[in-house]
Amino acid sequence: MSIADYSDYDGLGLAELVAKRQVTPLELAEAAIERIERHNPTLNAVVYKGYDDARKWAAGDLPDGPFKGVPFLIKDLGMPVAGWPRSHGSRFARNIIDADDGGLTRRYRRAGVIPLGKTNTPEYGITGTTESAHLGPCRNPWNPDHIAGGSSGGAASSVAAGIVPMAHASDGLGSIRIPAACCGLVGLKVTRDRNPNLPDGFDYAMGNVVDHVVTRTVRDSAAMLDATGYAEPGAPYPQPAKDRPYVEEITKGPGKLRIAWSSETPSGRPIEPEIQAALERTAALLKGLGHEVIEKGLGIDYRALFAARGPSAAANFAAGMARLIDQVGREPEPDELEPLTWAALKAGRRQTGADVMRSMQEIRMLNRTTLAFFEDIDVYLTPVLGTPVPKIGFIDPVNLEPKEVNRRQGRTFPFTPPFNFSGQPSLSLPLETDAAGLPIGMMFTARYADEATLFRLAAQLEKEAPWKDRRPQVWG
Repeated sequence: MSIADYSDYDGLGLAELVAKRQVTPLELAEAAIERIERHNPTLNAVVYKGYDDARKWAAGDLPDGPFKGVPFLIKDLGMPVAGWPRSHGSRFARNIIDADDGGLTRRYRRAGVIPLGKTNTPEYGITGTTESAHLGPCRNPWNPDHIAGGSSGGAASSVAAGIVPMAHASDGLGSIRIPAACCGLVGLKVTRDRNPNLPDGFDYAMGNVVDHVVTRTVRDSAAMLDATGYAEPGAPYPQPAKDRPYVEEITKGPGKLRIAWSSETPSGRPIEPEIQAALERTAALLKGLGHEVIEKGLGIDYRALFAARGPSAAANFAAGMARLIDQVGREPEPDELEPLTWAALKAGRRQTGADVMRSMQEIRMLNRTTLAFFEDIDVYLTPVLGTPVPKIGFIDPVNLEPKEVNRRQGRTFPFTPPFNFSGQPSLSLPLETDAAGLPIGMMFTARYADEATLFRLAAQLEKEAPWKDRRPQVWG
């Protein structure tokens, strides 16, 4: 292998080269480091560089996992790495250094990857754009004037630019699917509890937030979920069942699926015409592949769903901040949190126990309507974004009033949240591009615990409408 070709390989492809002794893990790490140094001044995707540690790990004995020797990046939010900072994208947490690896970090290491550093994230992962006062804006490799999405924007920007073939990401309201869509990647929000939150996942306790990776190929996403998605000892919740490894699922045809599609939004406002046209082309593609395709929206009471979530989500954030305040040893100063974060924290502190329990009761019952939609539907198709990928500064959590930030987010990212609440797997695929050459992600959601159907369909679409040869401005 020529190191110049490094970015053309996915993670399994690089691991195969390592297994055949055509390249060493250290050579791969150096190739990734060189690309970080070349592209990061433009993208601001990598916010902590653990090069010395990475070189030491690459030169040592690595586990014989499916990604042995493959360079990897970890989001600077929620994922402890021993000896590395974890700022949560916030000035308040900027001095925190984790003493130990988190549980999922250990699973990634057992898969064989070599962590190189941490990726950019908005403050506490709150927004669908990665722009913060502490870490600065992360930019899109397809056009650096535009956002990379959030909150896993640094991960998506790094993978899209060919710095690493995959990177850790997390999703609480769309934070895997949104950046995957913005950057032209495969982004799967897994079923609740598919990847265990493990003993250190306190902020994930409500079940809305899940971890996985963003990748350029379907098979990398499948193989990494096989490597990390198994039951932990003493798990308080049952592991969602699966029939076989996902790397086997992607070798099987999906059969004839019943697929509903819609551009229904919570506000009732239509999506942008360019996105609507891309959605209709995708529906036509699926019909041409032999699937039963019908136009049908979820038909849920979005207003009630979002209202029900509010108190428990706010209180959960305040509880997580209380743990962080204990760790830092003091309350945040006025300039250490952004306006949206202060608003969220104050709202959380106002909730009573009765408010929170009523919130959790109502959202549990409302989720039944979402889940019932899938009783005779295999897959639900929507776009990920309702607009083309915005420019940096359009959704500005640092300088805009919180209400305006949320208004603009609601217009731009209308489709992703319901499936965090219901816990279902939901996948963004880079099937379309807009007139400006920016990616348009299409979102496919399946029944609870049915990643298998999504992987089989994704593999079919990857073959029939391939995206692997598309290259952004900032690449390789």
